[in-house]
Amino acid sequence: MTSIPQVDALQALFRGRKARVGVLLGGMSSERNVSLKSGKAVLGALQRKGWDAVAIDVGPDLPFRLRDEGVDVAWIALHGAFGEDGCVQGTLELMRIPYTGSGVQGSAVAMDKVATKRLLAGQGLRMAADCAWRAGDPLPTQLGFPLITKTPRGGSTLGIQKCADASQLEAALAELSELDDVVLVEQIIKGPEITVAVLSGRALPPTLIRPVTDDFFDFEAKYTEGRTEYITPAPISDAARDDAQAQARAAYAALGLRGVARADFIIDAQDRPWFLEINTIPGMTATSLSPMAAAAVGIDFDTLVEKLLLGATLQVAVADAGQQGKPGA
Repeated sequence: MTSIPQVDALQALFRGRKARVGVLLGGMSSERNVSLKSGKAVLGALQRKGWDAVAIDVGPDLPFRLRDEGVDVAWIALHGAFGEDGCVQGTLELMRIPYTGSGVQGSAVAMDKVATKRLLAGQGLRMAADCAWRAGDPLPTQLGFPLITKTPRGGSTLGIQKCADASQLEAALAELSELDDVVLVEQIIKGPEITVAVLSGRALPPTLIRPVTDDFFDFEAKYTEGRTEYITPAPISDAARDDAQAQARAAYAALGLRGVARADFIIDAQDRPWFLEINTIPGMTATSLSPMAAAAVGIDFDTLVEKLLLGATLQVAVADAGQQGKPGA
């Protein structure tokens, strides 16, 4: 017999808004500042909805903080390593604290762009040709130019370089290999970029991402006010919208994701969306892209945050609930 203890009791707490909610934010990744903004917005939304919520800045002492704060359920507002990659999810599973969003496996795979593309092969998604380059491998010029190079586990457009020729590619690989053992090298698909949020399996209206001063959506363009326009619903054809939404749902399902996730695409000159990646913990402020898409279907920010909380759960069952926490169980 398998069971997931605490979940039934948690639902009873939910009904009376009596659960102690720990909003996990900050963390130890290069995306710490982005996470602090998401977490602060989530905390405010939960408190406005009447929840007993506390912010917890995630570090190596996380288990002690969770215990000392008496946390019943975790709202994960972390981005990048040690938060979006399954590490925190695994800690919460071990502590039997239900949490928002995707589980350990889905989080770990989706965090790695190479693993994501390999798992999604054969799932009906349109993806650019690529290779996974490691130090010592030949220069991957067989893909042609221009190319894009990425660190597989980078986020927020960090660790991405555009290469027009072999010399630029060689320089990019040397630099990025200092950040990761593997570098993903992809053919560039030219066209507008869109993103599709998926909420509990439902694909929301796409958002167009339009850099104002440059055709490359880098970190500066993403986080500098006025450098990028976001338009929801995206002014694209119905065919491109339907195609992107179908691919986003397929990726979400194949990876076994939960809560909200956001898939990014490029639409080529033939009006075909090409899948880039999927983020299991997208930005979560009132002006972030996933809340923007939710607002387009009548779900305001505070309601979205609460809806995600109410979907919190554990995803790893134990053989005997009475043995939880005992060594060797």
